[in-house]
Amino acid sequence: MTEKRNVRIEVPVLARVEGEGALLLSVRDGHIDELKLRIYEPPRFFEKFLEGRDHQDVIDAVARICGICPVAYQMSAAQALERVFGVQLPVWAERMRRVFYCGEWLQSHALHVHLLAAPDFLGTDSVLGMAQTYPEEVKRGLRLQSLGNALIALFGGRSVHPVGVRVGGFHHAPTQTAVDGMLKRLRVALLEAEALVAWTASLPLPESDQDFVSVSLRHPEEYPLYSGRIVSSTGLDIDAEEYEAHFVEEHAPHSTALHAKLHGEPYLVGPLARLNLNLDRLPEPVRAALERTGIEFPSRNTFHSVVARAVEIHLVIFEAIRLLEDYALPDQSAAPFSVRAGNAAGASEAPRGLLWHRYGVGEDGLISAARIVPPTSQNQARIEEDLRLSLEACGLEQADDVLRLHGEMVIRNYDPCISCATHFLRLEVDRGCD
Repeated sequence: MTEKRNVRIEVPVLARVEGEGALLLSVRDGHIDELKLRIYEPPRFFEKFLEGRDHQDVIDAVARICGICPVAYQMSAAQALERVFGVQLPVWAERMRRVFYCGEWLQSHALHVHLLAAPDFLGTDSVLGMAQTYPEEVKRGLRLQSLGNALIALFGGRSVHPVGVRVGGFHHAPTQTAVDGMLKRLRVALLEAEALVAWTASLPLPESDQDFVSVSLRHPEEYPLYSGRIVSSTGLDIDAEEYEAHFVEEHAPHSTALHAKLHGEPYLVGPLARLNLNLDRLPEPVRAALERTGIEFPSRNTFHSVVARAVEIHLVIFEAIRLLEDYALPDQSAAPFSVRAGNAAGASEAPRGLLWHRYGVGEDGLISAARIVPPTSQNQARIEEDLRLSLEACGLEQADDVLRLHGEMVIRNYDPCISCATHFLRLEVDRGCD
């Protein structure tokens, strides 16, 4: 007979995640009594900071929300503002924004797969330990991350908090010489990316079978990255303007970050959700590399996220090559436009999932209202749901260290960017007086 015991596990600081958070788990009489993913970083109030700013200031300011995903914030913001002003992007600018975004997915996914997630599956406590046994894999991860940073800098002027984007396109176009040099590096990396897909599929990933709702963008022709409609595995198919009619953010008392729900239920965003909903949008060579792994998608195993990230690394290198091979300097790197008042939303796919923005703009071109919903806040309710299901499947009778490690592994699997998630907190104070 299995002994039922009371367990209280606290992980005060989560390691190998971007930002700071904690996990509290309480088990009583063989059942989870309390489970909280605590986000205790202070709210950053970025939306409020944007009010009264010029529209171009928004593009540069939102890049500061995240050092890992600055491109995503710029792309969602630019889309929303371009809708307000009625800007029609030139074909060149739209194609190059997709390339720009490829750089961000590449550096972010390479970082997570090799430095943050792989140690969990290989039984080491950090990438330093992993490097002792898998030195070539770690070097590959660093090479791919460096290439992603270089691709961001090609269009953004620098890889961290890039400054190359403007409403209507880019401030400048890269030279043909710079693009040719980038193409050489991308072609070399393509083989490494294909090998990475097979390597992640060979990792000893935990078994998991969960029923969850996937949400992502879907483009009529391409794998979603820069643009598309918001869809779900339960039949949702909406424009970014309709987001607030279906998704609601709620304040969880134990967290400074909001929890998002779709029709009142948790949902998944990110690489696994994107692949589940857009398998048919993969280019044939990328699809073939995935099929050779023998892992079937759509997948209900959330640990297949690491494979999905590897697939997306292969995808973005393939896409960047395709889009840059016929590169030509444009007559203009940005479309002209006139400032006008309005309110509009934009959405793109950050490495960690759907990133939605809405802005109100006055006649003077200044921001009157801003709202930003990052991927990690959308995933938080799903992470807590996954933790509950995974820990129960792991066995609550397991030793505390086993439960603690498994809980941390589940959280890291989502690659949460906790600092981005702490974007807003509604504060209500009841002082017990009239």
